[in-house]
Amino acid sequence: MQSAHWIVKQYLHKRILLCVLVALGVFSLTLGIGFILQRSENKQQIESYTLRAVTTMDKILRSLEKERIRLQPLIGKPCNDSLLQLRQQVATLKTARSIFLVKDGILYCSSAFGERDIPLRKLQPRLADSKPKIILTIDRSLVKGSPVLMQWFPAAQDDQNGVVIGINIDLVSEMILDPSPPLITRTSLNIDNAYYMDGVGITEQRLQRKGEMFYSQASRAYPFSIAVSGPSFWMLALRELPGRLPLALIFGLLFAWITWIATARRMSFSWEINMGIAQREFTLFCQPLLNTRAQRCDGVEILLRWNNPRLGPIAPDVFIPIAEAKNLILPLTRYVLNETAQQLHYFPADPKFHIGINAAAAHFRDDKLLLEDLNNLWFSVKPVVQLTIELTERDALHDVNSELLRELHSRKVQLAIDDFGTGNSSLSWLEKLHPDVLKIDKSFTHAIGTDAVNSTVTDIIIALGQRLNIELVAEGVETPEQANYLQRHGVHLLQGYLYAPPMPLAEFPQWLAKHNGPPPPVMP
Repeated sequence: MQSAHWIVKQYLHKRILLCVLVALGVFSLTLGIGFILQRSENKQQIESYTLRAVTTMDKILRSLEKERIRLQPLIGKPCNDSLLQLRQQVATLKTARSIFLVKDGILYCSSAFGERDIPLRKLQPRLADSKPKIILTIDRSLVKGSPVLMQWFPAAQDDQNGVVIGINIDLVSEMILDPSPPLITRTSLNIDNAYYMDGVGITEQRLQRKGEMFYSQASRAYPFSIAVSGPSFWMLALRELPGRLPLALIFGLLFAWITWIATARRMSFSWEINMGIAQREFTLFCQPLLNTRAQRCDGVEILLRWNNPRLGPIAPDVFIPIAEAKNLILPLTRYVLNETAQQLHYFPADPKFHIGINAAAAHFRDDKLLLEDLNNLWFSVKPVVQLTIELTERDALHDVNSELLRELHSRKVQLAIDDFGTGNSSLSWLEKLHPDVLKIDKSFTHAIGTDAVNSTVTDIIIALGQRLNIELVAEGVETPEQANYLQRHGVHLLQGYLYAPPMPLAEFPQWLAKHNGPPPPVMP
């Protein structure tokens, strides 16, 4: 038989092993996430860089394109009459180095040299064309042999007449082709099969070292692209990885310490509740709600029962307050919502039939939390029955967003205050919630017919509900005397053992079939 010492030693070894595994896992995960994020950031920076370069070049070309409207009327006019305006345009544009006028395929006027008489194709064989064109080539007129970027604008789709604008490629290079090492080591402007790089000039093939990344971004407006190259994303991310080691080590040790503290505790009751939810150990019961005036069952209240296979049956009065204290009431409520929605076939498909589900004040602290849970767990099954959210008063209720209440009412969800008069600031709840229903706590129902103070409070609650036009439900009705008193005072929705005890949902259809008639008789 294993000794206590051996069990403790094994448990200690398992704790140490678990903490080491957690530390290594967190350490590796932190480095891995850092590596992936750095790689993604490098990629985003390169994409952003090339996009800005393309956008800048688009703006330059677009501004030149607008100027052709002013320049094209000059085509065919004598050069002496147009020269001054051409030079003024060059000075104004800044991005243009020269402007040429072409008539019948002859370059006859230059902003730099004045009157000329040179066939355009002799200077630039790829010009002219019947459509606008951008070429990257070698200059043969101003600074012969230097790179030049030209934009050709034909006159009315006539390839013999038009305007040629020589773009200041040095300025373009400064604006858009400035590398950003170590991320980007080379940047080029690409037009057709020509590549221009600052300091290199024009080449017919891209310059890319082996193992480098290459990324290109094309313009959607003009026939050019911007390409960049540099170390691969992986290589750059690996270079940054050593700087993340201290943070990864801190996270690893921190999570190891947290694991050590967490595993030091014995199995807690909160763990039992979580296990109960995960293993579906909780069972739904329901207790009918009788309308004594109409002599029918108008609805049910959903109740939670727990037969713990490890500890035996546990009363709701035990596990629900603990769930609230351990912040587990929301998972329990979601469990009830989901289980009820999946078992709606046990209830009449009648929009006037009410199903009451208890919720804690914590569900109202976040404006969207309750709505999200209802949308995901309740409305997703398209229920026909009426849902009533019964809010318990065990916890203090903070301010409730009026939009949340309007949304609940628009979805035809009723609000009820459960166990009214026994919890926190009942009257303030009336102001904050504007409830549709008040459920009189069973302690006040049991006081009927006695001299207890609660008997007087019962009358006050009834009068308050009637004055505010709020529907009243009496809980814990166990005797005909209590039922008779409540009906005489205008409370006709009754719930308690006099009519039916809580029962499993599967038994409700059979009970309902036997109790379609009037409720049990009350004292005259």
